[in-house]
Amino acid sequence: MKKKPLLLLVFFLLPSILSLTGEVSSSDWPQWRGPQRNGIIPSESPWPTKIDEKTLTEKWRVKLGKGYSGPVVSEKFVFTTESLEEDEVTHAYDRKDGKPAWTVKWNGKMKVPFFAAKNGSWIRSTPTFDGKNLYVCGMRDVLHSLNADTGAINWKVDFVERYDTPLPAFGMVCSPLIDGDDLYVQAGSGIVKLDKRNGKSIWRSLQDKGGMFGSAFSSPVIEEINGKSQVVVQTRTDLAAVNPKNGKELWKKPIKAFRGMNILTPTVIGNSIFTSSYGGKSLLFNVQKEEKITKLVQNWENRQEGYMSGPIILGDYCYIHLRKQRITCLDMKTGETKWISSKSFGKYMSMVSNGKEILALDEDGTLYLIDPNPEKFVIKESRKISDSPTWAHLAVSGNQIFVRELEALACYSW
Repeated sequence: MKKKPLLLLVFFLLPSILSLTGEVSSSDWPQWRGPQRNGIIPSESPWPTKIDEKTLTEKWRVKLGKGYSGPVVSEKFVFTTESLEEDEVTHAYDRKDGKPAWTVKWNGKMKVPFFAAKNGSWIRSTPTFDGKNLYVCGMRDVLHSLNADTGAINWKVDFVERYDTPLPAFGMVCSPLIDGDDLYVQAGSGIVKLDKRNGKSIWRSLQDKGGMFGSAFSSPVIEEINGKSQVVVQTRTDLAAVNPKNGKELWKKPIKAFRGMNILTPTVIGNSIFTSSYGGKSLLFNVQKEEKITKLVQNWENRQEGYMSGPIILGDYCYIHLRKQRITCLDMKTGETKWISSKSFGKYMSMVSNGKEILALDEDGTLYLIDPNPEKFVIKESRKISDSPTWAHLAVSGNQIFVRELEALACYSW
């Protein structure tokens, strides 16, 4: 492991407020990886003391077609998607009892390359809710804006048609980001900014050659770095940032990955950025401003390879599920490996934390309650909650946990 001198990093457990317009409450789960896109919920939010069947009970379950989208939760509804024959479908269910509120569908199914077919050709992107509307990305590089109360289509954008770009070989994977009236999404062989009110394009940046190597797996974040708002993205080949006003590239750094499998959403911590890739390494960069230029300087690297599962970063430590299907803890100051679990898990694990504990849902349907202890790996409890694969990211909202199984949506409460 190589490392360079570290500038003092200050890690804040209180995340910045996401600029979603409408009535998004602090207990909602409005988007990919939760309120702040980092798997962290406010420390004062409800949290289960135990996850046994007596404490955490299944309240309702609905059967669905296959899909990887994580559930999105508003005060009234839980939203999810599915792939059925040639259609993609979005549903809203009453979060109290699972009764259907509305359903909308459109033609949109496609097939991924044969070597990826074992993981299915099902809708992947997690929708985003802004308090009023729901923004849903389909496999064929099409984005719909839906009225969250009724399911009525406000507008749609076909990025292949708008920009004359190839259909992404693995389908659209990115989950859209809302900031005020602006919508950012990695689509159309680049990163695009839209007016969320009407779907009109404002700019397109970081354009690439499209096709198999242009279908980004990651999702953008918007953060203030060195006092300047930046849209940070991970393409199939690079970690980069653009100016949210005009799309101008601010900095870019190649990230090594096997077949472009840069999947993680970048994690911004102060003026630093963490990422990890399949076939690459775990990396921490400092964003340094020098006169008229801004550049990315590597702070440290670690040979541990992340894969699809976003990390949980608490204070000076990062807890991440690895390509080799184990969990590790990294020291964010030095980049050193604190421990690696002896236990092996599935290929994917979604994690949520309240700053004190971690809820982790393994691909095999096992839910874990983990103590984020930097000295040793501690599983406090575990419970099998699904016999079906659970690839979608779990959602925690109020005193409920929502689990999107491969062919069902289930609600648990405590």
